[in-house]
Amino acid sequence: MSARSTENGVDLAPGDEPMRAAYEHDLYSWLMEQARHLRAARWNALDRDNLAEEIESLGREQLNKLESALRVLLLHMLKWDYQPERRGRSWWATIGEQRLRVDDLLADNPSLRPRVLEAVTRAYRRARLRAVKQTDLDEARFPRSCPYSWDDIVSRNFSVRLRAHSTQPELSAVKIPWNVGP
Repeated sequence: MSARSTENGVDLAPGDEPMRAAYEHDLYSWLMEQARHLRAARWNALDRDNLAEEIESLGREQLNKLESALRVLLLHMLKWDYQPERRGRSWWATIGEQRLRVDDLLADNPSLRPRVLEAVTRAYRRARLRAVKQTDLDEARFPRSCPYSWDDIVSRNFSVRLRAHSTQPELSAVKIPWNVGP
């Protein structure tokens, strides 16, 4: 495979010349080759089995992103509930950020909505383990299954009262609307 190079020697994506990239040895080149075949309507040249596997992998990646955002969100909800003395702006902001990620992922991938409960269940298992590690609390303190409803996860109000010596504004009245739901 020959790649085009710039003056400084940086390789660019290969040109339109045909190539025989091996899926197992050079995924990037194989993907570029498959894209060229698709655009040129060379259906018989496509590596259909591996191409289908990669497309399915992209779908799984979206579900994994949803689980990841839920895991971080649930972890911070657990820490919020089980360590009230340590509550602060950072946890509050993380909860808000992860809610936005969940909202964006579901807006971009509405077909994931039927899988939300599965994603919550899977995410909670990891969130619980991380909460044990990060809080140093006994594992038995945390419920084995997710204690939060979907409504809690996406819209429960979290308030932060800063210490009296802080010059930052109080966040106790903040409630961010989250229009997310399965």
